[in-house]
Amino acid sequence: MDTKRIQINDINDIHNEELMEAAQIIREGGLVAFRTETVYGLGANALNEEAAKKIYAAKGRPSDNPLIAHISCMEELTPLVAEIPEAGRRLAEAYWPGPLTMVFPKSAIVPYGTTGGLDTVAVRMPSDPVANRLIALAGVPIAAPSANTSGRPSPTTADHVWQDMNGKIEMIIDGGPVGIGVESTIVDVSGPVVTLLRPGAVTMEMLEETVGHVEIDPAIQGPPKADVKPKAPGMKYRHYAPKADLTLVEGMTADVTEKINRLVRERQAEGLKVGVICTEETRDAYPAGIVRCIGSRKHEETIAHNLFAVLREFDDLQVDAIYSESFSRDHLGQAIMNRLTKAAGYHMIQAQDQV
Repeated sequence: MDTKRIQINDINDIHNEELMEAAQIIREGGLVAFRTETVYGLGANALNEEAAKKIYAAKGRPSDNPLIAHISCMEELTPLVAEIPEAGRRLAEAYWPGPLTMVFPKSAIVPYGTTGGLDTVAVRMPSDPVANRLIALAGVPIAAPSANTSGRPSPTTADHVWQDMNGKIEMIIDGGPVGIGVESTIVDVSGPVVTLLRPGAVTMEMLEETVGHVEIDPAIQGPPKADVKPKAPGMKYRHYAPKADLTLVEGMTADVTEKINRLVRERQAEGLKVGVICTEETRDAYPAGIVRCIGSRKHEETIAHNLFAVLREFDDLQVDAIYSESFSRDHLGQAIMNRLTKAAGYHMIQAQDQV
């Protein structure tokens, strides 16, 4: 298959004929990758079970991993869900369009091939103007997981998508780099208590400010059990992982830098190529290894924005091992640590402990 790549990164281009062509591909059951405000998505008609199968095949994604249906306006939500709970209404009013996905009881028109066999459906309304326009033009909800090979770091540029999807899908819409850089927050509003399934830019603190108490799914806290059926993307399987082994180091800053430097020296003595993920505040503390600054702790949004790009860069550099500093688990830091711990396969060490 020849993958067509087009460039639409200007709001003035949302009536572009090529965007209409992309919408037609979606309607006819094909696959189109496009930018959202979070990461690039791999889009297909969410109401077409055969199109959903194409997503799973292109990504190499397990078929029990649910897809998120993307809509362009509130009117498009009603046909997809059996009901809209009050908590869902309040969260939609506060954060849609934006980086929030909600899990509702599904209606009969949503196929189980889209929901991973569940009686619930995950729905999001992106704020990216080109993504929003594409959904409206398609005239159908668009199922759009991240446009990467399953398990790899999510794509935040069209080049990342091209690396993974060239020859597997019909079209890539290059909209330039994304804004946020980590996937949407996912909350389950289908039960009696709102439950956080995946942290993101709509933080736990923001959710509780809007709807009161929010529970946290155990899958966020650590490795899920093998028999768990995931209610949302990213809950069960290894995600976001670079090819090299990634280790997170926790502790006081001085202890962390000392520990990472010692580990780098040891791995280099073994003849390995070693990467280091640090921040602007600690960049000068690392004299050895391939050091990449991920952003500033004072501005967590910079860390989120750069996270997946740094992991992919280490893949390109073919490093053998990566050591990363850890981050706060409050606010946006909860999403950052969620992605890093999954990318590391939950391999975390304390700076004052032995490996």
